[in-house]
Amino acid sequence: MQSRYSMNKKDKKPYIKWILIIGAVLIAASITVWLYLHDWDMERSLNALTGGDSQQPAVESEAEEQIVDVQEEDVVIPEEKEEEVEEELPVTPEPNEEAVEEEVKDATVYPESIELPDEPTVIDGILLANKQNPLPSDYAPGVNPDAQDAFGAMRAEALKSNIDLTAFSTFRDFARQKELYEGYVAKDGQEKADRYSARPGFSEHQTGLAFDIGESGAEQHWAAASFGDTEAGKWVADNAHRFGFILRYPEGKEQLTGYMHESWHFRYVGKEAAKEIYDADITLEEYLEQQ
Repeated sequence: MQSRYSMNKKDKKPYIKWILIIGAVLIAASITVWLYLHDWDMERSLNALTGGDSQQPAVESEAEEQIVDVQEEDVVIPEEKEEEVEEELPVTPEPNEEAVEEEVKDATVYPESIELPDEPTVIDGILLANKQNPLPSDYAPGVNPDAQDAFGAMRAEALKSNIDLTAFSTFRDFARQKELYEGYVAKDGQEKADRYSARPGFSEHQTGLAFDIGESGAEQHWAAASFGDTEAGKWVADNAHRFGFILRYPEGKEQLTGYMHESWHFRYVGKEAAKEIYDADITLEEYLEQQ
């Protein structure tokens, strides 16, 4: 008779065999699943199993090495985009100071503060009176004799063409100019009056060299723009320089002379200067700047 121990030992052998087989199957299955989860990469699987960092691919490791290499070199940092755009913009040249002065110069405007001088302004022998160059309030020479004679000669020449010229306004002193100017301001306002009438102390008529010229018997054209369209007005415009007179306020020159165009206002400057001004088609201000 077998002992109970011998019988139990014999009965257990099949069970142990099956346990080992099942265990081997489970281990193989586990390994298969583990490899599947790590894309069948043995190195990646071992790293995961041992706790190594295998989540970043080898490509990233190579990139890190390149970054380290670049950082070890002298790297030039590019400028910000905004600065690059500014550099590409055209460079604006510095304005020429003299050009700026010419642009802002406006002879129609009286200086904010200006006092009447003790002596008139004379440039190269020519007396200058405008909004920037006033006369003393007591300056009262009367009609200039040379200018009077020159007008007489011009009138005689014009009569040969059946044109009878007359100077309907010549010398005006400070007080008379003040009276006229204030009347124009009361009528049209100061801004408008300043375009065609000088303030007292700034009028060319006070020099005794300015002549307002018209035609006898054609008073409707006196002190009017229409005088320039008459035969008499055209004759004077073409011939006045021969006798020493210039058209003082030409058309389109208001910014230089200070006053609107006056086809009847002529100024005596002498034959030489008058011819040069006429030939160059410039104003008295431009002519004196060249001297």
